[in-house]
Amino acid sequence: MKNITVRFGEKTVLDHFSLQLPEDGITALSGSSGCGKTTLLRVLAGLQPVEEGIVATPADPVILFQENRLLPWRTVEQHIADVLPRERRGEISRWLALAELEGEEKGCPAALSGGMGRRLALARALACGGGLILLDEPFAGVDAPRAARILERVRSLGLPVVLSSHERETVALCDQVIHLDGPPLRQL
Repeated sequence: MKNITVRFGEKTVLDHFSLQLPEDGITALSGSSGCGKTTLLRVLAGLQPVEEGIVATPADPVILFQENRLLPWRTVEQHIADVLPRERRGEISRWLALAELEGEEKGCPAALSGGMGRRLALARALACGGGLILLDEPFAGVDAPRAARILERVRSLGLPVVLSSHERETVALCDQVIHLDGPPLRQL
Protein backbone atom coordinates (compact mmCIF):
# COMPACT_ATOMS: atom_id res chain seq x y z
CA MET A 1 0.00 0.00 0.00
CA LYS A 2 1.25 3.46 -0.84
CA ASN A 3 0.18 6.85 0.52
CA ILE A 4 -3.12 5.59 1.96
CA THR A 5 -5.39 8.11 3.67
CA VAL A 6 -8.49 7.12 5.65
CA ARG A 7 -10.56 9.54 7.72
CA PHE A 8 -13.62 9.04 9.86
CA GLY A 9 -15.10 12.52 10.14
CA GLU A 10 -12.47 14.72 11.77
CA LYS A 11 -10.32 11.76 12.85
CA THR A 12 -7.49 10.77 10.50
CA VAL A 13 -6.56 7.12 11.04
CA LEU A 14 -4.22 6.66 8.07
CA ASP A 15 -2.42 9.73 6.71
CA HIS A 16 -0.40 9.02 3.56
CA PHE A 17 0.54 5.68 5.13
CA SER A 18 2.72 3.30 3.12
CA LEU A 19 3.61 -0.30 3.91
CA GLN A 20 5.21 -3.18 2.03
CA LEU A 21 4.13 -6.56 3.41
CA PRO A 22 6.08 -9.79 2.92
CA GLU A 23 4.60 -12.12 0.31
CA ASP A 24 4.78 -15.17 2.56
CA GLY A 25 4.88 -16.23 6.18
CA ILE A 26 3.00 -14.77 9.14
CA THR A 27 3.32 -11.04 9.74
CA ALA A 28 2.19 -9.50 13.02
CA LEU A 29 0.89 -5.96 13.31
CA SER A 30 1.75 -4.91 16.84
CA GLY A 31 0.55 -1.68 18.40
CA SER A 32 -1.62 -0.17 21.07
CA SER A 33 -5.38 -0.49 21.01
CA GLY A 34 -6.94 2.17 18.80
CA CYS A 35 -3.81 2.95 16.77
CA GLY A 36 -5.42 1.87 13.47
CA LYS A 37 -4.53 -1.82 13.03
CA THR A 38 -8.14 -2.87 12.37
CA THR A 39 -8.60 -0.08 9.82
CA LEU A 40 -5.40 -1.21 8.12
CA LEU A 41 -6.69 -4.80 7.91
CA ARG A 42 -10.04 -3.59 6.55
CA VAL A 43 -8.21 -1.58 3.86
CA LEU A 44 -6.19 -4.67 2.89
CA ALA A 45 -9.42 -6.71 2.69
CA GLY A 46 -11.03 -4.14 0.40
CA LEU A 47 -13.73 -3.39 2.98
CA GLN A 48 -12.61 0.14 3.85
CA PRO A 49 -12.50 2.72 1.08
CA VAL A 50 -9.49 5.03 0.98
CA GLU A 51 -9.53 8.73 0.20
CA GLU A 52 -6.10 8.61 -1.40
CA GLY A 53 -3.45 6.08 -2.27
CA ILE A 54 -2.99 2.70 -3.88
CA VAL A 55 -3.61 -0.74 -2.37
CA ALA A 56 -2.41 -3.89 -4.09
CA THR A 57 -3.25 -7.20 -2.38
CA PRO A 58 -3.32 -10.80 -3.57
CA ALA A 59 -6.59 -12.02 -5.00
CA ASP A 60 -9.32 -13.14 -2.62
CA PRO A 61 -8.26 -11.84 0.78
CA VAL A 62 -10.12 -13.45 3.69
CA ILE A 63 -10.63 -11.62 6.98
CA LEU A 64 -11.36 -12.73 10.53
CA PHE A 65 -13.05 -9.83 12.30
CA GLN A 66 -12.53 -8.96 15.97
CA GLU A 67 -16.09 -10.09 16.62
CA ASN A 68 -16.81 -13.80 16.11
CA ARG A 69 -20.03 -13.15 14.15
CA LEU A 70 -21.35 -16.64 14.85
CA LEU A 71 -24.97 -17.49 14.10
CA PRO A 72 -26.66 -18.82 17.27
CA TRP A 73 -28.96 -21.18 15.34
CA ARG A 74 -26.14 -22.90 13.41
CA THR A 75 -24.07 -25.76 14.83
CA VAL A 76 -20.29 -25.72 14.91
CA GLU A 77 -20.05 -27.95 11.83
CA GLN A 78 -22.70 -25.91 10.00
CA HIS A 79 -20.60 -22.77 10.44
CA ILE A 80 -17.79 -24.50 8.52
CA ALA A 81 -20.05 -26.20 5.98
CA ASP A 82 -21.69 -22.87 5.14
CA VAL A 83 -18.43 -21.47 3.70
CA LEU A 84 -17.33 -24.58 1.81
CA PRO A 85 -18.48 -25.47 -1.69
CA ARG A 86 -20.37 -28.75 -1.81
CA GLU A 87 -17.38 -30.64 -3.24
CA ARG A 88 -15.25 -29.59 -0.22
CA ARG A 89 -17.72 -30.51 2.54
CA GLY A 90 -15.54 -33.47 3.47
CA GLU A 91 -13.02 -30.96 4.86
CA ILE A 92 -15.15 -29.93 7.88
CA SER A 93 -13.26 -32.19 10.28
CA ARG A 94 -9.91 -30.87 8.98
CA TRP A 95 -10.81 -27.28 9.89
CA LEU A 96 -12.27 -28.25 13.26
CA ALA A 97 -9.10 -30.23 14.05
CA LEU A 98 -6.93 -27.25 13.08
CA ALA A 99 -8.80 -25.16 15.69
CA GLU A 100 -8.89 -28.01 18.24
CA LEU A 101 -12.68 -28.25 18.17
CA GLU A 102 -13.03 -31.99 17.61
CA GLY A 103 -16.08 -33.36 19.41
CA GLU A 104 -17.94 -30.03 19.28
CA GLU A 105 -19.50 -30.55 15.84
CA LYS A 106 -23.15 -30.65 17.01
CA GLY A 107 -22.85 -27.86 19.57
CA CYS A 108 -24.19 -24.34 19.07
CA PRO A 109 -22.28 -21.13 19.84
CA ALA A 110 -24.10 -20.59 23.16
CA ALA A 111 -22.60 -23.86 24.44
CA LEU A 112 -19.03 -22.78 23.60
CA SER A 113 -16.62 -20.87 25.83
CA GLY A 114 -15.35 -17.52 24.57
CA GLY A 115 -12.08 -19.07 23.41
CA MET A 116 -13.90 -21.90 21.65
CA GLY A 117 -16.12 -19.41 19.84
CA ARG A 118 -13.03 -17.52 18.74
CA ARG A 119 -11.43 -20.71 17.43
CA LEU A 120 -14.62 -21.55 15.52
CA ALA A 121 -14.62 -18.12 13.89
CA LEU A 122 -10.96 -18.65 12.97
CA ALA A 123 -11.63 -22.12 11.51
CA ARG A 124 -14.50 -20.73 9.45
CA ALA A 125 -12.33 -17.90 8.06
CA LEU A 126 -9.50 -20.28 7.17
CA ALA A 127 -11.89 -22.72 5.50
CA CYS A 128 -12.84 -19.94 3.07
CA GLY A 129 -9.38 -20.13 1.51
CA GLY A 130 -8.04 -17.15 -0.40
CA GLY A 131 -4.75 -15.62 -1.39
CA LEU A 132 -4.20 -13.58 1.79
CA ILE A 133 -5.42 -14.33 5.30
CA LEU A 134 -6.12 -11.30 7.52
CA LEU A 135 -6.69 -12.06 11.21
CA ASP A 136 -7.82 -9.39 13.67
CA GLU A 137 -6.98 -10.52 17.22
CA PRO A 138 -7.32 -14.22 16.26
CA PHE A 139 -6.46 -15.61 19.68
CA ALA A 140 -8.43 -13.36 22.03
CA GLY A 141 -9.57 -15.60 24.88
CA VAL A 142 -7.40 -18.54 23.72
CA ASP A 143 -4.68 -19.81 26.06
CA ALA A 144 -1.10 -19.27 24.85
CA PRO A 145 -0.07 -22.93 24.37
CA ARG A 146 -3.18 -23.67 22.29
CA ALA A 147 -2.73 -20.47 20.28
CA ALA A 148 0.86 -21.50 19.52
CA ARG A 149 -0.24 -24.93 18.27
CA ILE A 150 -2.98 -23.44 16.10
CA LEU A 151 -0.67 -20.77 14.71
CA GLU A 152 1.77 -23.50 13.67
CA ARG A 153 -1.07 -25.22 11.77
CA VAL A 154 -1.99 -21.92 10.13
CA ARG A 155 1.65 -21.51 9.05
CA SER A 156 1.57 -24.97 7.46
CA LEU A 157 -1.21 -23.81 5.10
CA GLY A 158 1.50 -21.96 3.15
CA LEU A 159 -0.53 -18.77 2.71
CA PRO A 160 0.56 -15.23 3.53
CA VAL A 161 -1.02 -14.21 6.85
CA VAL A 162 -1.26 -10.76 8.42
CA LEU A 163 -2.53 -10.68 11.99
CA SER A 164 -3.01 -8.06 14.65
CA SER A 165 -2.46 -9.10 18.23
CA HIS A 166 -2.00 -7.70 21.71
CA GLU A 167 -0.62 -11.02 22.99
CA ARG A 168 3.18 -10.86 23.18
CA GLU A 169 3.35 -14.66 22.99
CA THR A 170 1.50 -14.65 19.66
CA VAL A 171 3.55 -11.82 18.19
CA ALA A 172 6.78 -13.61 19.18
CA LEU A 173 5.74 -16.65 17.12
CA CYS A 174 5.30 -14.68 13.89
CA ASP A 175 7.87 -14.56 11.10
CA GLN A 176 7.88 -10.75 10.89
CA VAL A 177 6.62 -8.05 13.26
CA ILE A 178 5.61 -4.56 12.19
CA HIS A 179 5.45 -2.21 15.17
CA LEU A 180 2.83 0.50 14.80
CA ASP A 181 1.63 3.57 16.69
CA GLY A 182 -1.04 6.17 16.11
CA PRO A 183 -3.45 7.56 15.19
CA PRO A 184 -2.63 8.49 12.61
CA LEU A 185 -1.02 5.12 12.06
CA ARG A 186 2.75 5.09 11.63
CA GLN A 187 5.41 2.42 11.56
CA LEU A 188 7.94 2.56 14.39
